[in-house]
Amino acid sequence: MTDLDSFITGLPKAELHLHIEGSLEPELMFELAKRNGVEIPFATVEEVRAAYAFSNLQDFLDIYYAGANVLRTRADFHDLAAAYFARAAADGVVHAEIMFDPQTHTDRGIPFADVIEGLLSAMAEAEAKFGMTSKLILSFLRHLSEEAAFEVLAMAEPWLDRIEAVGLDSSELGHPPVKFAQVFEAARAKGLKLTAHAGEEGPPEYVYQALDVLHVDRIDHGNRSLEDPVLTDRLADMGMTLTVCPLSNLKLCVVDDLGNHPIDRMLALGLKATINSDDPAYFGGYIGDNFRAVAQARGLDREEIVTLARNSFTGSFLPPAAIAAHLQTLETYVATYA
Repeated sequence: MTDLDSFITGLPKAELHLHIEGSLEPELMFELAKRNGVEIPFATVEEVRAAYAFSNLQDFLDIYYAGANVLRTRADFHDLAAAYFARAAADGVVHAEIMFDPQTHTDRGIPFADVIEGLLSAMAEAEAKFGMTSKLILSFLRHLSEEAAFEVLAMAEPWLDRIEAVGLDSSELGHPPVKFAQVFEAARAKGLKLTAHAGEEGPPEYVYQALDVLHVDRIDHGNRSLEDPVLTDRLADMGMTLTVCPLSNLKLCVVDDLGNHPIDRMLALGLKATINSDDPAYFGGYIGDNFRAVAQARGLDREEIVTLARNSFTGSFLPPAAIAAHLQTLETYVATYA
């Protein structure tokens, strides 16, 4: 491990763009399939990994939803999240804001309570075991209707004090943010923060809609914003956080090579970019892998890496005092390497 690799691993950081279902490693998939008596279309772990040769977002989503079918019980969701938190802690993550897709499970007859209570128990365990804080983001599936999104928001009502935000994920093309204007307005009225995937496969117009129609607090991905200089300047002026996912961008062919990834260009343009792992079991690495891969590919220096970590805290949904404490810890860590 190089000095920079070691620096990245120990660097205190927050993860803001992580789909918990996307952290389902093949080994756990097989374990849960056996536990629950669920048939899966793969014979071996190697066969699963070989299937991870995606050419676009939809190819990935097809296998993602097939994998999620093994998640059946409260214990399954606990074990899924607990495995993620252990890996995140090893990567220097001290705060995580994890997305979950309840419709992926409730549409299969899994009670909403089992999904969220399993996740909440793992979150409490991670705080006790690693000192890691975390927040939940309920994501609506954009290929479904806004009516269906309202239904899941109603299901979540008893747990709204433990849900920080709502998000918008799944198939982006053909499902613009404007489709969910009313449910986002309702979520805001309930005191929830708002975030949405925009500008990954979708055009800059989707980012405009996320800003002007949904009035989001954060943009997930946002890569294609760079195609529009006016939009880029606006995002920079707003200090809008972009939760960028380099290995995901490579795996889903948003970029053809990490050497062409725009992360350093984003920083140079004044964009508040962060590094995240998205669906790490499917995309080839957790947050530390993403930092290291893009740092090597783009020749990021230590100052740029620290800026990305700093942005992860200031872009989080933590209260100001907690952000300030994390920033102090970050600066103390950096000073030890001066």
